[in-house]
Amino acid sequence: MRDEQHLAALRAYWKAHQAFPAMAKLCEVVGLSSSSSVFALIGRLVEAGYLERVEGRIAPTKRFFARPLIGAVRAGIPQPATDEALDLVTIDDYLVDDPNRSILCRVRGESMREAGLLDGDIVVVERNAPASPGDIVVAVVDGELTVKHLRRANDRYFLQAANPDFADIYPKGSLEILGVVIGSFRRMRR
Repeated sequence: MRDEQHLAALRAYWKAHQAFPAMAKLCEVVGLSSSSSVFALIGRLVEAGYLERVEGRIAPTKRFFARPLIGAVRAGIPQPATDEALDLVTIDDYLVDDPNRSILCRVRGESMREAGLLDGDIVVVERNAPASPGDIVVAVVDGELTVKHLRRANDRYFLQAANPDFADIYPKGSLEILGVVIGSFRRMRR
């Protein structure tokens, strides 16, 4: 249990600084009084898969960034709580198939609300993915960027909002699909 508290302190430090401090400062960060205690802690966290040693320094592993997935929670009538085993999942595990082709875009406006994309949401976009009619895409239409459903009628592609208050967009000149939206997320509370 104590290692979990130390791991939490390391995660908080990483979040604030995007790096780990020198070994001497690690004592202060994790609340240990001796460097031998810190070395032992680092050894346990390396063994558990949270950290790795790279060129004489410690670095976070994918597991360091993973969060517990407690299973399904019903959105209707409450269900009994269970003590089922927790899986560890990262956002990348769930939403990113190819990190070299994935980008994030912030949604602005209300044109995609009926597709569940609201103003301020972040969409995960896989660049250069084959797009099919019906896919939600990030596209450059006549030099302007937008997120819409890709549609096709009479051998002509166009973009359609998921809100009846917005008209379909037929390109006057060019339509380039930047990528296909494969997921989204939003922050509910600041």
